[in-house]
Amino acid sequence: MIILLKSDADAKTVSDLKEWLSRWDVSIESADAFGSEVIKVEGDLDKIDFSLVKRFDCVASITKTEDSYKFASRHNYPSDTVIKVGGVEIGGNNFSVIAGPCSVESNEQICDIAQSVKASGAAILRGGAFKPRTSPYAFQGLKSRGIELLFEAKKLTGMPIVSEIVDITALPFFEHVDIIQVGARNMQNFELLKELGHTRKPILLKRGSANTIEEFLMSAEYILAGGNTNVILCERGVRTFENLTRNTLDIASIPLLKKLTHLPVFADPSHASGRSDIVPALALACCAAGADGVMVEVHNDPVNAFSDGAQSITPDVFDSLMKNIKSVCNVLGKKY
Repeated sequence: MIILLKSDADAKTVSDLKEWLSRWDVSIESADAFGSEVIKVEGDLDKIDFSLVKRFDCVASITKTEDSYKFASRHNYPSDTVIKVGGVEIGGNNFSVIAGPCSVESNEQICDIAQSVKASGAAILRGGAFKPRTSPYAFQGLKSRGIELLFEAKKLTGMPIVSEIVDITALPFFEHVDIIQVGARNMQNFELLKELGHTRKPILLKRGSANTIEEFLMSAEYILAGGNTNVILCERGVRTFENLTRNTLDIASIPLLKKLTHLPVFADPSHASGRSDIVPALALACCAAGADGVMVEVHNDPVNAFSDGAQSITPDVFDSLMKNIKSVCNVLGKKY
């Protein structure tokens, strides 16, 4: 059961409510969510008379749900969550594009790409500084130096930045990063998710390659339950028997997630396909399927990229893609 309290609820009345609920041998957790305090009650709810709960003046609404992801559920929070980042509105009727290289390689590289994608209409700049790689011998990123170079690109273009965190110990380096990305490998790193729940910084959470949609939402729940309501979901493909693409982009997950949750839903056609030649078509498909945005890898010299050059499109291809995305958004009535 979720009890949403009024924004002007009296502290004494709230205390009385919690004391009354505790009589029924149920667990009670409080969190700040969507502008008000929310009380999550779990246990044998049949003991509790809902009509009596409503008699407390501090109660705005009560929802009894079977969803295990209570804070992520659209059933409990029917209105779309809109997250504001550096002047960019993510979610609602907005379509946003995140673009940039897989890895930050140098000041010249990230600044050149940043200026290029901004000129084409990208809203947010991505760039990996800490890189979790399958092979221990692959490029692992410039780490804190990469974050510094992202800041330089932000100063140059004014674009908000997003970068991936790989473990809790790196959190201090992300103090001024606008959006923290949790990659597919860390989708079920629950201790990391709990820690990010204590921040109020937007978190872009990617679906694991072998995880179900419900598991994906439960991972988001870890962050939401900690009080951080600024969560963006990102579909990035799941592992199947197909070997002509890196993963299989689960287009069906986009409209499903939009029905199940109020959180913004993005898609990453670059990591899903691993092939630059089909990234534009997949990005358009994601837009048409109802995504709130896409994340696309763009590199000015993909052949010599330090990582994931095969899935990175060039600035010219990206510029053409953005024109087509704008056309699709116009048909759908989305703000772009």
